[in-house]
Amino acid sequence: MQPMNAQMGGYDRAITVFSPDGRLYQVEYAREAVKRGTTAVGVKCSDGVVLIVDKRVSSRLLEQSSIEKIFKIDDHIAVASSGLVGDARALVDRARIEAQINRVSYNESIDIETLSKKLCDHMQTLTQYGGARPYGTALLIAGVSDEQTRLFETDPSGTLLEYKATAIGTGRPAVMKVFEQDYFEEMKIAEAVPMGLKALHAATEGKFDVSNIEIGVVTLTDRMFRKMSKEEVSEYVEKFEAEYSAAEDKEETED
Repeated sequence: MQPMNAQMGGYDRAITVFSPDGRLYQVEYAREAVKRGTTAVGVKCSDGVVLIVDKRVSSRLLEQSSIEKIFKIDDHIAVASSGLVGDARALVDRARIEAQINRVSYNESIDIETLSKKLCDHMQTLTQYGGARPYGTALLIAGVSDEQTRLFETDPSGTLLEYKATAIGTGRPAVMKVFEQDYFEEMKIAEAVPMGLKALHAATEGKFDVSNIEIGVVTLTDRMFRKMSKEEVSEYVEKFEAEYSAAEDKEETED
């Protein structure tokens, strides 16, 4: 069997060149950048959408407030990112402009699916032309449109998928395993947050700190996005840790 570099045969040097087996290696490399990013979780509920991110801090000298992973796009739309933060910020700026253009042109807030498709169309064009590279970021786009909660996931190729619950970043497999077991469509925000924390706990192998967790919520009733305060996040995390410890103690007793 030939080594990987020999198989590539230079097909990874330009975004516009397909390999003989139909792959665009630069797009796949961009996906790898996303997989190395911190974990972001999105859950669609009957009364809103929840975004939870792990803001991993690499140094105790770093100001945590400078790490931003959840962004407000419009009153009713928010985005969580994983991968290259600079690329995510460029897409967020573009999304905010699209939302404002729609508001000025039609005197109404932009539909979340329309915005998601516009972003993905832009991301897809960067897989067609030389002289540019794909965005090394994936986004979870959460919001409310037409009295419905919506949750979309983008990737560097420009693919757009809608989910009930999903994750991006390094811990995605562990998160999806928890969601497959625990998710149900009628769940409320108050139930989705603990489930998201449980999934994030599994993804980080139990190494999570309340100061590293950020939670954003778009509620269906008032169509508004807000980030939870540190006190609210701390309350959820402490409750989850207490329940997790109790469950572990019970398992040990039964053994």
